[in-house]
Amino acid sequence: MIKAVLSAQEQAEIARIVQEHNQTVNNGRAPQQQLGKDDFLKLLITQLSYQDPTAPMEDKEFIAQLAQFSTLDQMTSMASDFSKLKSMLSASEASSALGRNVDIIDNDTLVQGAVKAVARGEETPLVMVNGQYYNWEQVTKIYEDNE
Repeated sequence: MIKAVLSAQEQAEIARIVQEHNQTVNNGRAPQQQLGKDDFLKLLITQLSYQDPTAPMEDKEFIAQLAQFSTLDQMTSMASDFSKLKSMLSASEASSALGRNVDIIDNDTLVQGAVKAVARGEETPLVMVNGQYYNWEQVTKIYEDNE
């Protein structure tokens, strides 16, 4: 048996060709390590379209797969709802800090001052302290004036 050894240049060329092919197949999307509900539906549809009509899938298997899909859909919905709830709680917490003094850590620097405004950020609320907006998650302490 003859064993072929590829040079580094040949290996690089093959890797480039494979990467170009993968980008074409994936429409430029980055590969994911987890399957979502769309992937599950595609698999189910593919399975049903290629199944042998003379030996269809067992009812129990089909029901189990539908139950898995339903569970996946509910978990996705719950994750979205929890994300919205977290955002609402953060906004409420930030709003309750209006007029109160806070400590903020910004790039290893301690910023202290009163919260003068609260604004909606992309993911978390923003608080205005000393004329500048900071991410709510940077706030480390909220305290009264007399402290």
